[in-house]
Amino acid sequence: MAQFFSVHPEQPQPRLVKQAAEIMRKGGLVAFPTDSAYALGGLTGDNALLARIRRIRGVDERHHFTLICRDLSDIATYARVDNSQYRLLKATTPGPYTFILEGTKELPRRVLHPKRKTIGLRVPDHPVVAALLAELGEPMLSSTLLLPDEETPLTDAEEIRERLEKEVDLIIEAGPCRGEATTIIDLTSGTPELIREGRGSLTPFGL
Repeated sequence: MAQFFSVHPEQPQPRLVKQAAEIMRKGGLVAFPTDSAYALGGLTGDNALLARIRRIRGVDERHHFTLICRDLSDIATYARVDNSQYRLLKATTPGPYTFILEGTKELPRRVLHPKRKTIGLRVPDHPVVAALLAELGEPMLSSTLLLPDEETPLTDAEEIRERLEKEVDLIIEAGPCRGEATTIIDLTSGTPELIREGRGSLTPFGL
C-alpha cells in the first residue's frame, strides 16, 4: 500500500522530502508531480524498478526512459552533448521538455534504448522535484505517468492513489498538475527532430 505525502508546492517540507528520498534509496517507486503531469520515478541502478514502471505503463524494453536532473551541471556525465546541443538545452531548461540524447557509459545499459543507446533528459521547473533531487544528490530515472490505452497522463494525486496505490510505494501530492505531457525533442542527429508535441513551445527549435 502506497504512502501518501501532501507537500507544499512552493516550499516543500524538508522532513517529507527527506523521507521521500529514503524511500527511493531503498528501491521505492514514487509518483510525483512535475511542471507537465505526474511521473513515475526512482533511482537509476534498480533493475526491479524498471520492470515495475514498464508493467504500469504497458511498454517494452524499447521505451525511452528519462533522467530527471536538477540542472545541466551533470549532463556531460550522462549524455554526449556538443556545443550547439548544450546551447539549446541551456535556453529551454528548466521547462516542459524531454530531450533524446546519446547516453554515456556512466549509465547502466538497461536504462538506455537497446538499439540506439539513447536516453531522455529532462530538467523540470517544479520546486518539489528540485528539492527531491537536491536531497538525493543524483538524477532520478522516470517515465510520464501515462497508463496503457489512455491518451493523457495522470495529473491528480487522489486519482493516482485510487488507481495505483498497490503498484507504487509513495505518492507525492502538491496540488494539481497541468494535463499535458512534455514536448519530446530528439537532438541526436544534429538537427532538432520533434518526437511528441506537448506543453513546451516548438519555437526555440525552429519547428
